[in-house]
Amino acid sequence: NVEAFVYPPDAGKSNEIPYGSGLIAIPVYKSIAEATKHHPTLNTSLVYIGADRAMKGGMEALDDSHIKVVSMITEGVPVHDTAEFRAYAESRGTRVIGPNCPGLISPGRSNAGIIPATIAGAGPIGLVSKSGTLTYQMMYELADHGFSSAVGIGGDPIIGTTHIDCLEAFE
Repeated sequence: NVEAFVYPPDAGKSNEIPYGSGLIAIPVYKSIAEATKHHPTLNTSLVYIGADRAMKGGMEALDDSHIKVVSMITEGVPVHDTAEFRAYAESRGTRVIGPNCPGLISPGRSNAGIIPATIAGAGPIGLVSKSGTLTYQMMYELADHGFSSAVGIGGDPIIGTTHIDCLEAFE
């Protein structure tokens, strides 16, 4: 469940998002630290900001001890930024998915990205792909069998989580 948004210009406001047949209000905070202070169970940060600000937003997430997973959807993040970001994440023990990825989904449990939940069904297969489009296609093809998790790791030269990392996590 989305518990908070971080967008400094709208701090103190709330955004209404669809939930079931209604709307729920999600508070907006100035920083991740402020959001985790008010919502101490937060453990995942989704980065949906421009490539020129993605590193700063990602580093802010890594600096918060509550955050254990950062899913960076942003495309066009400079390679040197990604290399620095990945090294810092590894030093903090935080898992990074992306950048330039659709995120990850575990049907019925969580969706940390832009993967359409409408084609997700729980089952025994773990799915990893560098391509967002192929992730969606494989999910569709596996719909009759279901999958435990699907991870779109991103196709950039440097990414936070590799195929091997995912296989180890599935084990």
